[in-house]
Order: sequence, then structure tokens, then C-alpha cells
Amino acid sequence: MLKLVLQGIRTRWVTLAGSFLALALGVGIIATTGLALAATFAGPAQAPERFAAAPVLVRGADEVRVHTSIGIRTQKLTDPRPVPAAVAARLAGLGRTELDRTFSVSAGNGSGGAVGHPWAVAAATPYRLLSGRAPAASGEVVVAAGEGAVGDRITLTTPAGQGRWTVTGTVRPASFERAVFFTEADAARLAPDIDAVVVHADPAAVRAAVGPGLDVLTGDERRRADPDPDRDAEALVSVNALLGTAAGITAFVSVFVVASTFSFAVAQRRREFGLLRMAGATPGQVRRLVYAEAALVGVLASAAGCRLGLSGAPRLASWMVQQGLAPAWFAIGDQKWPLHTAFWTGLAVALAGAVAAAHRAGRVRPAEALRDAAVDSGTMPPIRVALGAAVLLTGAVLVVLGLVQDPAGLLKRKTYTTQPMLLITGCALFAPVLVRPAIRLLAWLPARLPGATGLLVRENASAGLRRTAAVTAPVLVTVALAASLMGTKATIDAAKAAEARGQVTADFVAVGEHLGVSQEFTDRARRVPGAVVSASRATSVTVLEEGTALIRSDARAVDPADFAAVSALPVVAGRLADLDDRSIVVNEEWETHKVGARVRVRLGDGREATLRIAAVLAVGTGDNGVYLTPHNAAGAPVDRVGIGIRAGADRQAVERGLRAAGRATGTEVLTREQWAATLVRGGGSTRTGLLMILAIALVYTGIALANTQVMATADRVRDFAVLRLAGATKAQVLRLAGAEALAVVAVGAGLGGAVAALNLLGVRAALGRLDVPAGIVVPWEAVGLVVAVSAALAVVFAVLPARLALRTRPVELAGARE
Repeated sequence: MLKLVLQGIRTRWVTLAGSFLALALGVGIIATTGLALAATFAGPAQAPERFAAAPVLVRGADEVRVHTSIGIRTQKLTDPRPVPAAVAARLAGLGRTELDRTFSVSAGNGSGGAVGHPWAVAAATPYRLLSGRAPAASGEVVVAAGEGAVGDRITLTTPAGQGRWTVTGTVRPASFERAVFFTEADAARLAPDIDAVVVHADPAAVRAAVGPGLDVLTGDERRRADPDPDRDAEALVSVNALLGTAAGITAFVSVFVVASTFSFAVAQRRREFGLLRMAGATPGQVRRLVYAEAALVGVLASAAGCRLGLSGAPRLASWMVQQGLAPAWFAIGDQKWPLHTAFWTGLAVALAGAVAAAHRAGRVRPAEALRDAAVDSGTMPPIRVALGAAVLLTGAVLVVLGLVQDPAGLLKRKTYTTQPMLLITGCALFAPVLVRPAIRLLAWLPARLPGATGLLVRENASAGLRRTAAVTAPVLVTVALAASLMGTKATIDAAKAAEARGQVTADFVAVGEHLGVSQEFTDRARRVPGAVVSASRATSVTVLEEGTALIRSDARAVDPADFAAVSALPVVAGRLADLDDRSIVVNEEWETHKVGARVRVRLGDGREATLRIAAVLAVGTGDNGVYLTPHNAAGAPVDRVGIGIRAGADRQAVERGLRAAGRATGTEVLTREQWAATLVRGGGSTRTGLLMILAIALVYTGIALANTQVMATADRVRDFAVLRLAGATKAQVLRLAGAEALAVVAVGAGLGGAVAALNLLGVRAALGRLDVPAGIVVPWEAVGLVVAVSAALAVVFAVLPARLALRTRPVELAGARE
């Protein structure tokens, strides 16, 4: 058996080369992503950054802890409480203390994102003077090197407005923030609240001195006080999601390509299997022959893929760090289990891909050795029909259930990146049935034009159905993936923007990028004649649902009277005007969402409150959060200011006044359309992950197209010879081969587009159920790129082998036998 397998591989190495490449690439990607995933499980312990030199740090508690029947549940707070002045005074009696205050600062050139601190706290941080001296008098600051020189007069915008400050010293820049240091008195004036206290005393004594709601941090716990302390953990969650999805898509596409290749190879070798049956081979022996070939290819390809993964994983980690998808410390470790997993997965994929082919090979009868027909029947085995029907039915049922029970769930990333696979797989399984009518429809007009090319394209593609289906299927999968995934994300992004545009009726919007919009801007905007100003704050509330789940919801604190003038929320019950300090506005996703009911929540600063539901909002795309009054959002800065124009007011005069207020306070004022456009800009790690998936699918498509076209051309040399003997020139034969390739790619693109249309219609139906006004966004650029690359590859690998075959005289080719 082994000798027969080796001889078959040596004779038909072209047949298995594509499977080897696809499988090796798949194992390589799985090994690469596995090694990268393993690196996320054992990240290095992160040392404190900002307060690395603080012996003991006291700050407001940053999480809420709730005892439930299944244990303690925790949730992060968005607005930790400041340290009370009385507590700071008690701590000063234990030893030397430094008070930390943090507030927003932007330079006069419009570059924001900096934060201000009192200079006294710099001793507990990595900052040290590089030049000059510490600020001693009001109006003096220390900046990072490169932000100014000693003696410079710079313009800074602080919570008190814009002013001129003198640089007295510079410090080394830090990676975690852009800091500007002020005197203790200036910092206290600009930010009265105490964010943290550095204490030089015994930790036990400090714990005894502080009250509830405050944390005492020592050692590595001081990292909780760093700016964005969870950024590495959040980045690793994105890395896990991105790599996990990429690995799953790789396994899906590699099984598909390998199965398609083996199936086509078996169809080509039916006469060979028939001869083996005539020589006495049993169906089981023929099946074992196919399995043995698959196992040998699987072992070799898996080994090559593991070697590829060892080389690719460090490069992937470096690329992810450069793209900002992973922390700067992210690197590949010495774990070996991902390689074992990738190797055995590759072997399993090879054997799984050969199952259908082996079953078909075992059913070849001895009489097949005498057949010389080149027309495929177009029928499918019952098991494939049943499997395809089951997959399609499952996909349809999941979509219908989602639309009925949880339409918002269909808009979540995990759902819209995995659910389309069912429809894609089902349609790919039915490709042999769909291809023939599709090719006849596509070639209906060309077949009636003068000349024989259109007719020959239609008849050749219809006769060689397995060949046509083998080329069509990978194009179908790739086009459907590109249009479904990219289109769904673009559609949801557009829906979110449309929803925001409909809910925010303000003519202008000012948004704080870092620590909020200054009070100075809000006050100036209120003094502009004809302007209606609504300042709102981003916060959160946490609620215990079903007695075990601690759910945090984004919330916005607003003044109901002002907010109503610049918004139009999708209220389904109650009235927004009834919102007061003892009530809350929720959406329909909440477990309790009946107007008048009372809910117990934890506010953004950790306080417990029982509030009455004043109104209920529709779910929408998921951004219809909770609304409170500023009384229940202590500590949350104003991060958005909506400005409307009163009826009869001069719009140009109002705009001039707002622009002037923005320039004076370093605040950017946007029109509503400009603000809505910022909501869908970029795409972050989700878009990067989708592009990675698309690139993987496109590479597999190229391998499948190249392999299938080369295999098919080797079988069609006699057809080309007959055409030559009938009077066709070499150029005409090559044009025919290219035209066939384009037609088959067009069929695959059309079927893939139809599958994507079904997926996108499901998304549109979900948005319709949520009453979100939005249309379908088709990613023409991505789809066009996929189709263009597929067409180019199909034509190249159809024409080049045909050109090589045409070097032999037609008479010799026509008389050739296998």
C-alpha cells in the first residue's frame, strides 16, 4: 500500500501540491496564532508606572464588590471618589504626604491630551528635572522635554480657561501620559478635588486612618492608580478575539480547500480507480489508498506549517505591537503546546478533507476504467445534500430566532463574524447544483453572439461541472466573507452614526477628548445670544440582575430641561421630562424596565442608590444607554456639550460666538454632521481583524485557483488538441481558456454576492426590528479587490499551463492516453 501511495504521489504531484500548500499555510497560521495566543496567557507582571516611587498611596475605590449567592462579583467604577480633605489631613499626621490632583491641559497650538499635576507629587513618580528648576510662583510650570524650553512663555488651556505660563524647568517625557506640573496652589485652584494622597508612613497605620470607599495601595497594587491601568488587559482581550477568529477562519477555509482539492482529484482519477477495481482491489482498499495519501500529505504539510509558524509568530507579535493592537511588551514565549495542537489539527484537517473523496473513490465500479466521457452528471451524493440542507436550515433558524428574540444580539461582533459561516458553508456544499444554471444564465447572451467563444465557454463549463465547481467554490467563499464581514461592520457603523444623528438635534457639539470640556467653555457658550447649551457627562451605573450577574451600563448625566432642547431620544414609555435626582432612564434591555418601578443601582463612584424609572428607551444599536442627573454622577467631568440655536436667532452670529469661545478655551466646536462622522472613523482592532481574515481567505483562494486550474489543464490537453485540429489558432485557444476562467470566477462572485446579500439582509432586518433607520452598506472596494485578484489568478493559471501544453503538436496530443 505504501509503495502504491508513494508512486501515486510521485506521478500526480501536481494534484496534491495545492493541498500541501493550503494545509501547510493553514497549519502555519494556526501555529502562529496559537503561539501568539499562548503569549497572552502568561504576560509579564506589570510594575507601577506613575506612582512607582510612592511607598503608600490612598485613592478612591475603583471597583464595586457585591456579595451574591454564587460568590463576590466585582465591576470597575468609572468615577472613583476623591479623597476627602479631612482624610488627607489625618494622613498628614502620620507622616509626610503629597496630594495629587489631575486635570486636563492643552497647549495653545491646539494639541490636547495633556494632564496637569502639582509639582510636589513628582517625587513619587518617575519624573525628574532635566533642566531648570521646580515651579515656585503662580504662573510657573514644568513641562516635558520637547514641549518647551526654560524661560519660554507658553499658552495653556486649563479648567480655568486659556492663559500664559512661564516654563521654569523640563522633565523626561513618560510613555503613559503627557504631564505639565504646576505649583501646589495653582493645582488646587484648578482642580479642588484630591485624586490621591502619597503617604510616607506604615501601611497598617494608613489603613486604620482611612474610611470606607478608599483604597490603600502598596507594592504592585499601585498600578491601579496609573493612567488607564487596564489598557494591557483590554488589548490582550482584543488580541485573543482577533487571533481566535483568524485561527477559526483558517481551519474553516483550509478544510474547505483541502476537501475540494481531494474531491476534484478523485473525479480525475476515476479511471485509475476503476483499473484498480478490475485488478481486484476492494472498495475498502481504494478508500484506504486515498486516506493514506491524505495522511502522508497531512504529515508533511503539518511539519512544514509548524516550521512556518515558528518563523511567523515573532513577526506577527512585532506587527501587532507596531499597529497598537498589543502592548509594547508583547512577545512570543517558549510554549510548545500550540505547535502540537497545530500539527495534529493539520493532520485531522487533511483526513477530514479526504473523507468525502475517499467515500466517492470507494464507490467507483470496475467498468469506470472503460469510460471516456468528459461530462459530469451534476448530481450530488445524498449525504452532501443532507449536510448542505442541515447547515442552511441551521443558519436560517438562528437568524430567525435572533430576529425574534434578540435582534440586538445579531449586531454583536462575535455573532456577525461567525454566523455567516453557516450560510457560506451551506451554499458552498450546494455549489455543484448551483453552478450549471448560473453558468448558463451568465453565458446566455455571449453564446448568441457571433463567434464560437461564448458557446464553447458555456458548454465547456457546463460539461466539466466538477472543475467549474472546484474553481467557483473558493471564489464564492472569499467574496461572501468579504462582503458579509466588511459589509456588516460598515452597515452597523453607518446605523450607529444615523442613530446618533437622529438622537442629537444640537446644531453644534463640543467634545472633550481626554478629561472633558472645560467649564470655561460651557460658561462662554451660555453667554452667546441665541444659543441653547446642554452639558452632559459620561458615567456608568451597575445593577445586579437575576441575583448573580453584575452588569455595568454606560450612562450619561444630563439636565433634563436643557437636554430635551438638543436631543430626541427614542422613548417608548414614560417621559424624559420626569427625570430628576431620584429617578433614572433605562432601556428595554434591563431586567426591570417598567415605568414607575424602582431599581437599586451602584453609581459611577460606587454609591448605592434606589431610583425610580422615569422613562424607557428602545434598545437601538446598543448605544442607547442610561440617563441620570448630574447629582448622581459626582466626579464625572463634562465630556460633551450640545448647542442648539433658538428659533429666530442668527445662525452665523451664534456660530461666530461659539468659535470664539472654542478658540479662547482650546475647545474644538463641530457641527452635528462633523461630530457624527467621528463616530464611525477608523475601525480599530475589529477592522484590522476582519482585514486579516480577508487576507487569509484571499491567499487560500489563490492556492485553490492555481491548483485546480493546473490540474484541470493537465486533463484538457486533448480538448485543446481537438480545437487546434478543427482550425483554432493558439491565440484563440488561449483566449478561450482565459474566457472560461473569467466566466467561472464571475459565477463564484455572483453566488458569493447572493450569500452576502442574505447575510446583510438579516442585519438590515435586525436594524429594522430595532427601529434604526439605516441602509445596507456594500464594501465595493473590498469585494472588487477580491474579485479582481481572483480573476487575475484564475486567468494566469489557466492560460500559462495551456500555453505550455500547446507546445506539443495537436496530432500527438489528440492521440495521448492517460
